[in-house]
Amino acid sequence: MPGDLVHAFALQRFSPLRFDPDHVIPEAHVDALLEAARRTPSAGNSQPWSFVVGRRGDDVHTRLVRHLARSSGAWAPAASLLVANLTQRHVEGTDLEYSEFAHYDLGQAVAHLTFQAHHLGLAVHQFRAFDRDALAAEFAVPAHWEVTSMAALGLPLGDPHAHQGAGTSRERRTRDAITWARVGRTQAG
Repeated sequence: MPGDLVHAFALQRFSPLRFDPDHVIPEAHVDALLEAARRTPSAGNSQPWSFVVGRRGDDVHTRLVRHLARSSGAWAPAASLLVANLTQRHVEGTDLEYSEFAHYDLGQAVAHLTFQAHHLGLAVHQFRAFDRDALAAEFAVPAHWEVTSMAALGLPLGDPHAHQGAGTSRERRTRDAITWARVGRTQAG
C-alpha cells in the first residue's frame, strides 16, 4: 500500500521505554491533550471517561508512580506526564451498566490524546502494569468508575528501533490477517 495514503503518525508510532528525564511538558500542552480527549465522539455522547493527570515532579505524578508494577516502574516515572485512564462502568449507586460501549469510548479518547501528543512532538506508551485497586483507593475513585489503563507521555530518548522490551514489538499482523470479511478476500480466522 502506498505510504502516502496512510498518515505518517500511523507509520511512525511506537511505545517508548526511555523518556527524556529533563523534558518538562508545558501546562498548555497538558490542556491541549485533554481537550483532544474531551472532543472524542462517544456512544450517545455519554463521554464515559476521566483522567488522573500527573506531571513529573508534582504530587499526582508521585502518587501514580507509587502504584506502578515493577516492569513499568523501571521506565514510566521518567515520562513527562503520567495519565491514569478511567471508565464509568455503572450508573452510580446501581449495578446497571452505564454504557456497553464505555471501554471502546475510553479507547477512542486515549487514541485522540495520543494523536494530539504526536502533534506536540511527544510519544505515548499505553500500559496496564499497575495496581488498579490501589490506584482507585489512592484517588478515591468511586465504585461505579474503573481505573482501566495508564499512559506515559514525553520525549523519547534514542532511536525508536532501540526501544526493546515486553509490549514494544513493531511487528504488525498483515491486513489480510486483521480483515475478518471483505469482498474479494478470504475470511480471517
